[in-house]
Amino acid sequence: MQKIQMQNPLVEMDGDEMTRILWKMIKDRLLLPYLDLKSEYYDLGLQNRNATRDQVTIDAALAAKKYGVAVKCATITPNRQRMEEFPELTEMWKSPNGTIRAILDGTVFRTPITVDSVKPVVKNWKYPITVARHAYGDVYRAVDFRTDAPGVCTLSFANANGEIQSALVQKVDGPAIWQGMHNTDASIRSFARSCFQYAVDTRQDLWFSAKDTIAKIYDGEFKKIFEEEFEAYQSDFSRLGISYLYTLIDDAVARVIRSEGGFIWACKNYDGDVMSDMISTAFGSLAMMTSVLVAPDGTTEYEAAHGTVTRHYYRYLKGEQTSTNPMATIFAWTGALRRRGELDGLPRLIRFAQTLENSCITVINNGTMTKDLASLTESGFSVSVVNTTDFLQAIADELEQEMFDIKDEKEE
Repeated sequence: MQKIQMQNPLVEMDGDEMTRILWKMIKDRLLLPYLDLKSEYYDLGLQNRNATRDQVTIDAALAAKKYGVAVKCATITPNRQRMEEFPELTEMWKSPNGTIRAILDGTVFRTPITVDSVKPVVKNWKYPITVARHAYGDVYRAVDFRTDAPGVCTLSFANANGEIQSALVQKVDGPAIWQGMHNTDASIRSFARSCFQYAVDTRQDLWFSAKDTIAKIYDGEFKKIFEEEFEAYQSDFSRLGISYLYTLIDDAVARVIRSEGGFIWACKNYDGDVMSDMISTAFGSLAMMTSVLVAPDGTTEYEAAHGTVTRHYYRYLKGEQTSTNPMATIFAWTGALRRRGELDGLPRLIRFAQTLENSCITVINNGTMTKDLASLTESGFSVSVVNTTDFLQAIADELEQEMFDIKDEKEE
């Protein structure tokens, strides 16, 4: 078949460890045989971020804004242990995801990939639950420090006119730790609009949860802004028969567990970080969780929700076989390709993305899967556990057959 042509590039952000290995395998086996792939490449591997003093991350985010679509591999965010592991690092570089989210001012939507053979742990969940995570501020942009002596901590703000607001945080008699965090009305409004628009686009109910009974001003501002922004979407919600609900975070958790799923759950930054992992695990595996960052200007960045799979990477370096699940990374690519096709009016590219996803699901539903999924499979399913290479080959074989079927349909 003639390769599918692309008009405009998407931004490709390479990453670290085992996911970097998967990245190349996916491109070589599943994409390049069918696509004339156009991408603007940025190496976000830890060594290159260190070599460029993290400028490459900023450049990649700005390129995403320029081209409108990006796909990102999982990356290392160094901690103290990683600093010892990589002694060449000159700094404990910040999370690339955090930097990109701050530049794009986007909202992260995470949705599990569901297959017939793996049922949710919560038996009444019938439909995927999408977690919308506010991707700015809170503890991820906080400043903190430790003190050893008795004393008083205050929080103060000096406006442009020199006027100062201050509040007593706490008086302590000995060692203590302190943290100051913030958010902005502009970012919260972008978050709210992204959530309401995504609900309209996907025709799903939207829930938003916070804790305004405790954080009366901080979380109260989130609640107020969501209510204000909902006014512009209320008629669309009524027309589509979908609803918006605000509730406290603890009540939301109870409602989620009792629900059938099939809605969007909007959470503040830290809540969304935690709850998306809970949702993905309850539906099956973090390796089966898609993640898309949606910015107010329409820029979208697709990635897997999981990390770099370090343990498998070190086994791979020893020449050992691994059974690493590549599904979320494949779906990051298909999401970006589909979006590129939609923006550029390329139905063949859109259909290819859907066909690749169908091929992945078919292979798993036919019983060929990686070790993480095999351990979660419901009884009654015949399962063949394979290594990473064989799993990708099975998908490649299924994709080849489905692409030939499409060619035959056109010829008929």
